[in-house]
Order: sequence, then structure tokens, then C-alpha cells
Amino acid sequence: MADSVAAGLGEEKDTETEDKEREKLTGKSKIKAEKNSSPSEVTETLGFYERNAGKKGKQSSLSDLSLFRFIGTELTRGYFLEHNEAKYTERRERVYTCLRIPRELEKLMIFGFFLCLDAFLYVFTLLPLRVLLALVRLLTLPCCGLRANICPFCKRSSGSRLLQPAQVCDLLKGFIMILCYSMMHYVDYSMMYHLIRGQSVIKLYIIYNMLEVADRLFSSFGQDILDALYWTATEPKKKKRAHIGVIPHFLMAVLYVFLHAILIMVQATTLNVAFNSHNKSLLTIMMSNNFVEIKGSVFKKFEKNNLFQMSNSDIKERFTNYVLLLIVCLRNMEQFSWNPDHLWVLFPDVCMVIASEIAVDIVKHAFITKFNDITADVYSEYRASLAFDLVSSRQKNAYTDYSDSVSRRMGFIPLPLALLLIRVVTSSVRIQGSLVLVCLLLFYLGMITLKVLNSIVLLGKSCLYVKEANMEEKLFQTPPTAAPGRASSKTNRSRSTAPPGNPAEEGVSPSITSQPTHQAESPASSPDPSPGPAPGLPPSSSDQFLTTPDDSEEKDLPPDGAQLKHRAPKKDLLEIDRFTICGNRID
Repeated sequence: MADSVAAGLGEEKDTETEDKEREKLTGKSKIKAEKNSSPSEVTETLGFYERNAGKKGKQSSLSDLSLFRFIGTELTRGYFLEHNEAKYTERRERVYTCLRIPRELEKLMIFGFFLCLDAFLYVFTLLPLRVLLALVRLLTLPCCGLRANICPFCKRSSGSRLLQPAQVCDLLKGFIMILCYSMMHYVDYSMMYHLIRGQSVIKLYIIYNMLEVADRLFSSFGQDILDALYWTATEPKKKKRAHIGVIPHFLMAVLYVFLHAILIMVQATTLNVAFNSHNKSLLTIMMSNNFVEIKGSVFKKFEKNNLFQMSNSDIKERFTNYVLLLIVCLRNMEQFSWNPDHLWVLFPDVCMVIASEIAVDIVKHAFITKFNDITADVYSEYRASLAFDLVSSRQKNAYTDYSDSVSRRMGFIPLPLALLLIRVVTSSVRIQGSLVLVCLLLFYLGMITLKVLNSIVLLGKSCLYVKEANMEEKLFQTPPTAAPGRASSKTNRSRSTAPPGNPAEEGVSPSITSQPTHQAESPASSPDPSPGPAPGLPPSSSDQFLTTPDDSEEKDLPPDGAQLKHRAPKKDLLEIDRFTICGNRID
């Protein structure tokens, strides 16, 4: 019995040992199979074998990681640009756009410069003649001021106006210039120069930056003060007076023009000190300040309307800098007894200032158009918008004088700058003897000749630009008469996109050289010098007729409320006529 049990236990142990041996044999066979397996059966990642591969796989992967193979791969690897054709085509178009920006921008700048020059020469040439004509009319018809029922001499009724609204505005401008010029005599330019020269360089740099900011603020608010004066003086009389009176507005306008002229004088004096410094450190710092403008403008989001504001601001700034350089040259030439050799000493500094201004404008506009995907053709649209202002101001239904239109569009107000130039010229140039009247007459004839030639060339170019932009039909549309009241912006936009209508009078085509006619019956048809459609004022024709070419595409869209709900409304270029001096402001 015991022997049989021992035999059974021995058989069980033999079976267990046989099973263990079989398991060891199967494991060894699997390992050999994995070792003998080809490298193609092992998973590969970025050209390298996985870590769980065998020793042979590890040795082969390590042999592949050689320096010569890496260098050879880097030298012989290829790629195909046509796989991303759209991207590279877009980049090439951006380069071409940046190359076109200097040419298109300078075309706009030159056209805008001569527009500012035309408005600036108007103060010296035509404005005195218009003031004399208004005074002659005012003095030769005193009977109408007695408010008789019917004047026995001129046969005018008592209710009719003695002067046209344009003549009233001209008289106000003349009185403002005379009063401010008499006040400017109490300002000593030499004392101001020595006071500024005694300051440190850093302090003068801060002062110059503060003057630039103050000039923009004055320009943005000054034209509103002048427009408020013009409208208050020419507004049709009503039962309830909605203003404080003509005299307070006139005093505000005189104070503004005087303070702005003083501000520009300090700015010109600071620039003069920079020119006369020995090491030119202040002038270098002031020129480097222009490049800081690139940092504050390039990396912001701009649309077409915002870029139009900035372009107008740059035109105004460039023209103002040219006048300031002229004042600096006059003051320096006076100190050196008008020696022509000293002019060549100033010439390199003047060229440096002008070159830095042009370079900053080109770089700024090039990168703004690049980052905002704006084509270079947009500057031709801006030029056509400025040309439309000039052409529309020569029509019968003109609502404002062109000089005021330029002031609103570009933020350039010629009265303070002209006042300062008159003050500097009269104090720098001294002519004695019998040649005074002859020199003044010849100088005036030369300026009025330049003004007439400039106006003729600008009018011809403006008509050409308007015709190229297909906007000549808008010139013959009669402006809609609106009753005083608060009009919604949707109504103004719907009127601006209305189809062209027929002229008011058939058979009579309004000429661009004829003067506007006054209609005493309709208060809404009186000329409006106010900036754009404001509450209680009739809207300007130029603010309603010109639209950008993008608006024509917007007309073809279906009137789907769900699609138009989230779309930002587009503004016409001519609706942006105020605060254009703050070109960097984002709406």
C-alpha cells in the first residue's frame, strides 16, 4: 500500500517537471523568434525603432543615428512651394502693395498739400477783397438797416437780409484777423526765444511733445467754435432763441484764434532753438520723436475710414511743418542780416526734417496697409473724396466755403497759422522809403496769381479724379431739404445710398463756377457752415452723396435681417469731417 502511494507521488512530480520544461522551451522559442524577426515588423516612430525592440533592432537604429547621415539628409532634403500656392501668392501681393504705397501715398499727399495751400492763400488774397465788398455793400445801403417797410432807394423789403450769409462769414473772419493781429503785437518773440533757449534739452523735448498734443486738441475743437459763430450769425430768426448770442460766440472765436496762434508761435520758437543749438542734440531728439509715432500707430487695427482720417491728419501735419520751417528760416535770416550764405547752413537741417517726416509717413502707411489687408488703391479713393469736396463747393447748392470744408476734413485751420506768418513777416522784413507800396502791391499780385493758378489746376485735376471715380452724377443731384430736428443715422445712410435723381430745374445745368443763390423763403436752404449733419441743422450735400466703392457691393446684398444684424455699418468718407486731426483715434 505504501509503495503504491509513493509511486503515485513520483508520477505527479515527473508530470510537473515536464510541464515546467515545456514552458521554458516555449519561452525560449518565442524570444528566438522575436530576435530573428525582421526590422520591418518592428514599429517605427520618426525614423527610430521602439524601445521594446530587440538588441539587433537597437544596434541598427544606433547605426542610423550618425552625424554624416544627418548632414547628408539636411543637404539633400527637398520641399515643394506649389503645395501652398495661395499663401505664397498672397505674400507676394503684400510685397507689391508695400512697394506701391510710397507712390500712391505721395500722390495723395501732394494733392492734399496743394489743397491746404489753396485754403491758406485764400486768407491773404481773396478774403480781404471779399471783406471789402461786404463793407461796401454794408456802407452804401444804410437805409435797409432802418427797418423801413420798403426802401425807396434799393426797393428792398424790411424782412430781406442786408448781407448774404457768405458775406457775413467773411466779415466775421476779417474782424477776427484784425483783432488778433492787434493783440499779437503785445507778444515779444525775442523774449520768448531767449526764455525757451535757457531751458534744458530734456525739458524742451517734453515741451515740444506737449505742444503737439495741444495743437491737435486746439485744431479738433477750433473749427467747431468758428462754425458755431458762423451759424449763429446767419441762422434764420425764430421765436425761441437756442443760442447764447453772436457776441459771446465772436469773443470765443477771437480767444481761440489768438491762443492757437500763440501755441504755434511757441512751437516754431522751440524748433528755432533746436536749429540753432551747437550739437544739434535737441533737433535729433525731435526727429526721433517722429519714429515713436510708428510704434503708436502701426500695431493698431485700422479700417478704411480710420486710415482716411490718419491720411488727412498727416497732410495737415506736413503742411504745418513746412510753414514752421519757413518761419524758422525767416527769423534766422533776419538775425544774419539776410546773408544768403547762412541759408546754405540751414539747408541740411531743413532737408533732414522733411526727409524724416516723409520716411515716417511711408513706413507707417506701408505697415498699416500690410497688417490690415488694405490695398494701395484706397489712396485713390481718398483723393477722389477730397476732389469731390472741391468740385461740389463750386456749385449753386454749395452749403459751405471750400476753405471751411478743408478745415473740417483735414483739421487744418488757416487763420491762426496765417496770423502768425503775418506777424513774423512784418517784424522780420522792414522796407523803408517810397518802395513800400510798390513792393506790397507786387507781392500781393504775385500771391493772387499763385492762388488763381493753383485753383485752376486743382479744379481741373479734381474734375478728372471725380470722373475716374464715376461720381460726376452725384454733382447734379439736388440736396434734400430737411426740417430742423433730430434725424436718425439710419435715415442719413439710406439717403446717401439712394439712386441718383434728376436735377431740380430742367434745362438749367448747375455750373461748378457759379455762385450759390440765397432763398429767403426756405430756412432749410440757407448755407450751412456747420460740420456735417448735426441735430437741428440741415445736412450737407457733400456728406450725403459720396460713398466708397464698397458701398456699391453692399447694395447688391439681400435685405436679410439675420445677416445684417451683426454687420457693422459703414460710414461714407465724406461723413468724416470733424476731429480728423485725431487720426490715431479708433472708433
